[in-house]
Amino acid sequence: MSNPIGDESYFDLHITGVGYLNRIREVKVKKGQSFLACDIVALNGPISSPEYRRFDLRVTGEEAKQLVRGCAKALEENMKVLVGFRLGDPWLDTFTYSKGTNAGQLGVSFKARLLLLNWIKVDGILIFKHKPTESDGNPDNETSQALKLQPDPAGPGAPYT
Repeated sequence: MSNPIGDESYFDLHITGVGYLNRIREVKVKKGQSFLACDIVALNGPISSPEYRRFDLRVTGEEAKQLVRGCAKALEENMKVLVGFRLGDPWLDTFTYSKGTNAGQLGVSFKARLLLLNWIKVDGILIFKHKPTESDGNPDNETSQALKLQPDPAGPGAPYT
């Protein structure tokens, strides 16, 4: 349970995992403020034959926003961006496909808030690692300090782990 805000307390539901960052975009809405969004295709199951789960995410927290925006150029250059992540408040959203082979059919999208990136690898090279802080026991704290950018000791050709 999170710390009380005002007179209310909240139950937190978090998802942690590893996945590929995709589709970074600014979402403009008719009413309200625009927001940063992205997709993460999370890996699930055995390493030898993983399954994939796509999450459509609203990026929250200033550090998470900066890190995601910093990955945009790598994605434009068709590099693979693998991240360790923490998501919060997941929900399902239904929609109807408007084009393609599934046009007219009902679809389901996993949605959540991207709270934190624990680390980032671009084409196998570690470029960011979250430095734990005293308050990391509290999942609501989205602040961290970036370590100096350094290559992955396993090398750029090493398998993602």
